[in-house]
Amino acid sequence: MERKETENELVARISRKLAATAKSKALPVGLGDDAALWSPTAGYKTVLTCDWFLEGSHFLRGKHPADAVGWKCLARAVSDIAAMGGKPRCYLLSLALPAGLRAKWLSEFLNGLARASRALGCQLAGGDTTRNATVLITITVVGEVHLKHAILRSGAKPGDAIFVSGTLGQAELGLRQLRRRHGMARPSNAALRKHLYPEPRLALGQWLAEKRIATAMMDLSDGLSTDLSRLCGASGVGASIDANSLPLTSLAAARGARRLALHGGDDYELLFTVSKRNTARLPRAFGRLALTQIGEITREKNIVLETNGRVETLRPGAWDPFR
Repeated sequence: MERKETENELVARISRKLAATAKSKALPVGLGDDAALWSPTAGYKTVLTCDWFLEGSHFLRGKHPADAVGWKCLARAVSDIAAMGGKPRCYLLSLALPAGLRAKWLSEFLNGLARASRALGCQLAGGDTTRNATVLITITVVGEVHLKHAILRSGAKPGDAIFVSGTLGQAELGLRQLRRRHGMARPSNAALRKHLYPEPRLALGQWLAEKRIATAMMDLSDGLSTDLSRLCGASGVGASIDANSLPLTSLAAARGARRLALHGGDDYELLFTVSKRNTARLPRAFGRLALTQIGEITREKNIVLETNGRVETLRPGAWDPFR
């Protein structure tokens, strides 16, 4: 039987595992004090975001590998920074754990979190720990964006082209595969990898901001049908989407793939709009990441889906924790 750690021992273990990611001139005081001190870069605005990651709602301890939980809890929060064209700098971790949770799970979780911290250039600045019947994780990310480069949801104008990065619906397909399998999931195909280890599109978001190409942007966390309605609502516009232009996952049957692309969550791709004069400046791919035009912003404040000449209203049908 494993001895239960005290809170001080738990904090010390987290600090040891993540200390290597917490050295920066911008973070002169981080782990080990009452609060952190962070210095933003001159000429930049601070970007703040936070995200819950809850056992039972966002992950299943019996199916999601602990290192994937560690990776994803930070990656999905950092995706909000990418959506504004910013750079993540540091984060706070609030962690509630069951008293009897095995030390192996926590060690693997911290391994995944440390790997994400290094890969995303985002350093642990501090946080809090407590006891709970299930695992509760809250990540607060501090980032920065150039004073003149921040991209908001509210900048879309009628006539702007609507683009998405990557493939849509793949992460939702991975979740469905995970639920059907027995035991712990492994990233054995592209859909499971996308669900377990999402990659926030930081480089693309920063490029779109620095080149001033995108007029509005957000990340696709809850699904295209829901997130597009949020962007349109913030901008006071509508949208027309071409169903045949959606970048579908090839791992699902045709009919199922389209529904996944419209309503599947957890892709963490970027949804952004581009003015007509700037569409020629946008390549078909950013590195290996496809950039696909899927529609156009309209004056009418409704969102429609066009499929081979048939037009229907596209209603939000993706993830909603209160539905």
